[in-house]
Amino acid sequence: MDWGQIFSFAIESALGTQAMYFALAAIGLNIHFGYTGLLNFGQAGFMICGAYGLAISIVEYDLHWLIGIVVGLIASGIFALLLGIPTLRLRADYLAIVTIAAAEILRIVVRATSLRGFTGGSNGINGFTAGFQDARPGFLDGGIDLGFISFSSRQSWVLFLGWITVLLGVGFTYLLIHSPWGRVLKAVREDEDAARALGKNAYSVKMQSLVLGGLFGALGGIFFVLAQGSVQPTPQDFGTPKTFFIWVAMILGGTGKLWGPVIGSVIFSGLLAFTDSALRQAVAADYVPKSIIDGVQVGQMRFILLGLGLMVLMIYRPQGIFGDKRELALDAN
Repeated sequence: MDWGQIFSFAIESALGTQAMYFALAAIGLNIHFGYTGLLNFGQAGFMICGAYGLAISIVEYDLHWLIGIVVGLIASGIFALLLGIPTLRLRADYLAIVTIAAAEILRIVVRATSLRGFTGGSNGINGFTAGFQDARPGFLDGGIDLGFISFSSRQSWVLFLGWITVLLGVGFTYLLIHSPWGRVLKAVREDEDAARALGKNAYSVKMQSLVLGGLFGALGGIFFVLAQGSVQPTPQDFGTPKTFFIWVAMILGGTGKLWGPVIGSVIFSGLLAFTDSALRQAVAADYVPKSIIDGVQVGQMRFILLGLGLMVLMIYRPQGIFGDKRELALDAN
């Protein structure tokens, strides 16, 4: 087994596009759940809004990609309002069910045959990243090559802008959470009735949190499709499993912690790549008999192993690697 190649692939993935857009979406999810106590299982829906808002703006209306990003964020805000107005008074478990359903309904709607001329239907949308790539600065034309890891010029531009956005998102979240609004947010999470007794509008605060966290989810979807070069309404790209992976990344790093979603996304992406590469090489070298697992089954086996690892983490450290148990308080009443 080539351990050098295995570790290089893991590090490259830990710093790559998946970790970057997972971090953005997980920052939003951390605002929803970590700081407000909203059990949102529909973050993929906000990613759809951002992705399709960008793609449709460019392909259908020939708008600049920066305007497309704004359109995607506006679409995410509208989705948050439509989702939150009738649901934010629900208990946490019912809210989780509704958000899962809303995200899946949105994914099915955008792939509908009747909307093929607008959303591309099941074929999705392609050919909207040229303007974005044309804006790439000259110092990234040769890509990034650190010897043990490398990224192409196209990847480098997405990663450069994406990770800067992640850092700005962390800084923005820090300022918000340490503001009076942030303290009200935590008060609503800890005891919504007590917050209301002190004259705070808990419903309004939760709506603001849903919109704000959704904007980060939309940014995650935008950078995902900019890196991929297309929008595909498949379960793999925008289905419920995507939301669950983002949840795992947030929990792994630490719920309610500023850097938890970012660190968790890096670790999760790196571990996925490490287990995938190590298992494939082990199978190829006959260290693992093909009667037990073959190359086709490796993709699923890595999720089984990571799932077992997450179970152990939840048993012995449910707050995540860098989390605090006090940040897990959730009022489900």
